[in-house]
Amino acid sequence: MWSSPDETLVKRDFTWQESDEPHATRRKEILKKYPEIQSLFTKEPRTALVILFIFFSQMAVAYFIRDYSFWVILPVAYLYGGTVNHTLQLAVHELSHNLGFESHFLNKLFACIANLCTGIPSAITFARYHMEHHQFQGVHGVDTDIPTMWEVETFTNSVRKFCWVILQPLFYAVRPMVVKPQLPNRWEIWNEITQILFDCVVLYFLGFKALAYLVIGTLLGLGMHPCAGHFIAEHYEFTKGSETYSYYGICNYLNLNVGYHNEHHDFPKIPWSNLPRVREIAPEYYTNLPFYDSYLSVFWKYVTDPTVGPQTRIKRKTTKKLEALRRAKCSS
Repeated sequence: MWSSPDETLVKRDFTWQESDEPHATRRKEILKKYPEIQSLFTKEPRTALVILFIFFSQMAVAYFIRDYSFWVILPVAYLYGGTVNHTLQLAVHELSHNLGFESHFLNKLFACIANLCTGIPSAITFARYHMEHHQFQGVHGVDTDIPTMWEVETFTNSVRKFCWVILQPLFYAVRPMVVKPQLPNRWEIWNEITQILFDCVVLYFLGFKALAYLVIGTLLGLGMHPCAGHFIAEHYEFTKGSETYSYYGICNYLNLNVGYHNEHHDFPKIPWSNLPRVREIAPEYYTNLPFYDSYLSVFWKYVTDPTVGPQTRIKRKTTKKLEALRRAKCSS
């Protein structure tokens, strides 16, 4: 099962569609039938409490572990640090949608705070590219959530795909700069400066091993980690014609309900705490869609199935919304 697949039998290109993504249409239908769903369009300030709890707990662990050997640091970084740093990344995801507070300033501020214990500046840059993922899902050259052709052509067998999963943090960081580079804005610069200063403070007062614990936890938590299965589960076309999938397993408790991903793309203005209610109110729109209840099974299928890989995504050359924006730009 770990042998190289027959190259003549495996498709090495994406699935290309001319139709727009399905979420806007489904959103209109659901709102027409269940207008009460609009009451779920709220803010969730408890996201800030999650961030602060993890921040102080991570700093406590970093303090107590600073003199231990890496044989102790590595498992702790994977089991606890990776799990909670992953939660922090998903808190950043929530705040990128401005779902924590009415104030855009507070959403960005707490996104930067959530970023601190991960050790690597990413919060504000993620928000810029993630909004385009929602607005132009699957569009070539715009949606940087989709792997590049280099990834498709390089990670072609089980061993290489296993390495790709481990290296997911690297690809998510580098891919936007390759696919659609953008000049940093003021908040991104602030995010980078505060992150570097925080890392320097940790290094000076707690030492190298404490900082290494935080960074290693991030890298492990976003790679081959049970909570990180959503990176593959959300949009890889394991069922032909389906480009978004929900997950209804226990990791949602740690992942701020990001597993409710069809619900999230249908209603990106609904915070994590209210997403389960969408499926409860409109079950007929979700119970018949493909879904997962295990991220480990997603990893297993992705790594071992020779027909699945970075190319297992639905792409489109453009959308009606993007064309309308281009026409408006040309006429202005």
